[in-house]
Amino acid sequence: MGFGGIVVFDARLRSILRADSTLERLCTGAIWSEGPVWIDARQALVWSDIPNNRMLAWSAATGMTVFRAPSNFSNGNTLDREGRIVTCEHGRRCVSRTGDDGSVEILVDRYRGRRLNSPNDVVVKSDGTIWFTDPSYGIMSNREGYEAPSELDDCCYVFRFDPASGELAVVEDSFAKPNGLAFSPDERRLYVTDTSASHDPAGLHHLRCFDVLPGNRLGNGRVFAVIEPGLPDGFRIDEAERLYVSAEDGIHVYASDATLLGKIAVPERTGNCAWGGPLRDTLYIAASTSLYRIRLDTHGATRPHA
Repeated sequence: MGFGGIVVFDARLRSILRADSTLERLCTGAIWSEGPVWIDARQALVWSDIPNNRMLAWSAATGMTVFRAPSNFSNGNTLDREGRIVTCEHGRRCVSRTGDDGSVEILVDRYRGRRLNSPNDVVVKSDGTIWFTDPSYGIMSNREGYEAPSELDDCCYVFRFDPASGELAVVEDSFAKPNGLAFSPDERRLYVTDTSASHDPAGLHHLRCFDVLPGNRLGNGRVFAVIEPGLPDGFRIDEAERLYVSAEDGIHVYASDATLLGKIAVPERTGNCAWGGPLRDTLYIAASTSLYRIRLDTHGATRPHA
């Protein structure tokens, strides 16, 4: 049954619905929207419009504006512990950081001397380490980066980078096309999507869950959910470890026990989402040409203090 654009499969979903939980489109004009992140200091949402090689911003005060152009074909964005934007760039095949003065520096672009593929999505753990996926989408054509061969033997890894030591380590090597990723609220689990079905009809379109073990190792990898229709690109998690996963027809909401609770119907293919607003109770959705939002009776997960 529907509820203001929400399809309910499990009664537990009703606990997050408010009287005003209705999807609204805030702006449009992009080609492919990805990597949204809420910036408290600006009271604004920043996201990537990858094929247009730019980053956009939206706020209630100014509407949609260009945040950065060119953006080196930016994709995923997040904030570090100091509130600085950490960005995956396809163009420079790197993870970069935007300083308080607006300057952009490359944090990491090579693994054992060889260039990364095209970092895609990124999260920062409470200890300050940066975890990111590195599929080959940005080097497969000139649409979202620059076509080039992989220097990593066509391997697509999940990486952990420590800005303090400069160490870059592979934490998982079993993915065909690792894409979105997020930690559980207590950081005991890491969820990662695999979207190899994007270019292979027999490929994968699922979300996996790993236990985070001592020493920042991953173990006990298992399939959490198979997402259809479409692909499970980026996603976010709320304070109760519900997962809000992008898909062809909107955002699929899962309980931590992997039950599909329902869907937030979106009229465009979704790429990613992010919690925002003063109370972190608004889900912003980057979907193809547009940015949407919906207010919910929950809050985005926050990292524990290191």
